Amino acid sequence: MTRHLFDGTGTLIRFILRRDRLRLPIWLLSFAAVSAIIALAFVGLYQNQEERQAMAETMRNPAMTAMVGPGYGLDNYTVGAMTAHEMLLMTAVVVGLMSILLVTRHTRTDEEEGRIEMIRSLPVGRLSNLLSILLVLTGANIVLALLTAFSLTALGIDSVDLEGSLIYGAALGATGMVFAGVAAVCAQLSPNARSTLGLSITVLLAAYMIRAIGDVTNETLSWFSPLGWILRSEAYVNNYWWPILLTMAGAVLLMALALYLNSIRDLGSGFLPSRAGKANASRSLLSPFGLVFRLQRTGLIAWAAGLLLIGASYGSVLGDLESFFEDIDLMQQMIVQAEGFSLTEQFIPVLMAVMAILGTIPVLLAVLKLKTEEKSDRLEHVVSRAVSRNHVMGSYLIMSVLTGFIMLSLAALGLGLVGNAMMDEQLSLGMYYGSAMAYLPAMLVMIGLAVVLLGWAPNLASAMWLYLAFSFFVIYLGGLFQFPEWVGKLTPFGYVSEIPIEEMNYLNAVMLTVVAVILTAIGFVGFNRRDIGR
Repeated sequence: MTRHLFDGTGTLIRFILRRDRLRLPIWLLSFAAVSAIIALAFVGLYQNQEERQAMAETMRNPAMTAMVGPGYGLDNYTVGAMTAHEMLLMTAVVVGLMSILLVTRHTRTDEEEGRIEMIRSLPVGRLSNLLSILLVLTGANIVLALLTAFSLTALGIDSVDLEGSLIYGAALGATGMVFAGVAAVCAQLSPNARSTLGLSITVLLAAYMIRAIGDVTNETLSWFSPLGWILRSEAYVNNYWWPILLTMAGAVLLMALALYLNSIRDLGSGFLPSRAGKANASRSLLSPFGLVFRLQRTGLIAWAAGLLLIGASYGSVLGDLESFFEDIDLMQQMIVQAEGFSLTEQFIPVLMAVMAILGTIPVLLAVLKLKTEEKSDRLEHVVSRAVSRNHVMGSYLIMSVLTGFIMLSLAALGLGLVGNAMMDEQLSLGMYYGSAMAYLPAMLVMIGLAVVLLGWAPNLASAMWLYLAFSFFVIYLGGLFQFPEWVGKLTPFGYVSEIPIEEMNYLNAVMLTVVAVILTAIGFVGFNRRDIGR
């Protein structure tokens, strides 16, 4: 009986590879290419040991430890050590997100849309579908590890050797595997795809925050996060394999747990209990916006709590910045570039940019939910009533704008309240809030672009995630790589004033808002003209 649980697994693996024949290669090649480009950029930016050591000193402060992890190899900061130290964590987070999205797509999403039930009616085992996606993701992450390792080694950089590259690539692959296991477990716990995705991303964010707090305050805490494990591999410096093996062991345990839970779970159900609905619907559900808010409120609360905690975690290290650099003349000369502003004030725009782009994720999820409802044939039932398309689209638009406002507000409050509690010389909460709200017009442009795609080319709406990733890359790494100014202007976040070291540019804010309104109007026209479901 047991051997029939996995019947047809090979066929399903081929089916998954057929469905993701474009998606998987794009993901894998993108990671390998970005890793190679960054290593080459470091070679061009820091051409001698003195310049690299100066950069190493900036990485010793608590704020950078919270963002990219504890420093290693800082006494001899080679290009390899620099690449692994500054890029491994951020790349690993995106690799984890890739695994979460793919596992959710082939498990809970397929289950909701009836494909799993159809597959189960064929001669396949009960666990074949879950096992097949886990094997595909395991293979994909192994390919990612090797592809990244060989791409880095092929650059011919002295400090980027084969062993260190294999460690670096393996750390990325192991991260992808462990979060594939996380998503697989969440798919058994959650009652639907939306909850699966939300819970999995919550675990990913929690892993990042636990590691950040632990690396700054108590290293023991970092051992409760798989992201903390991979950073102990110290690629290109000490090249430890045991953190990779530990992460892979954790991934295997999570996958085994997911398979067990799947074997005892009824199709279409989840282990987390669903609350019984009210006997009578509330009056808020009589409007499209009430329905949209009801469907997305759980995700909104989870993301809001996450942004608040991220802001608080960054705020917890602000008090140590000035004391760290006060006796280092080199750092005072190199970092303090804006006369009249403290080091802390100059770090605030960097932190706000990161949190604003992270906050744009739930904003896009809110508006792109319309595509999910349409694909699942639920939107057609709504517009068949006495409800205009403008009313329906407007409800998702309002929800996304509201989400953006809440995300920025809570990120600013978390950073400001905790940061002021840690600093001797407190900064105005209004300054923190203004620095965050400066990003709202850029968020509105991102919403407008999403609405245009939903209106005219819904099948391309997922391209917004690539554009958001590009925005993060050029904004977060633009200063480090000394990109030309025009590169930053390719994203709306490049037009945002860096408060408090810059005055608020109201003209840019107004222009971004006008562009967002125009894009939104174009999207509404397309949505009213096209057929629903096409």
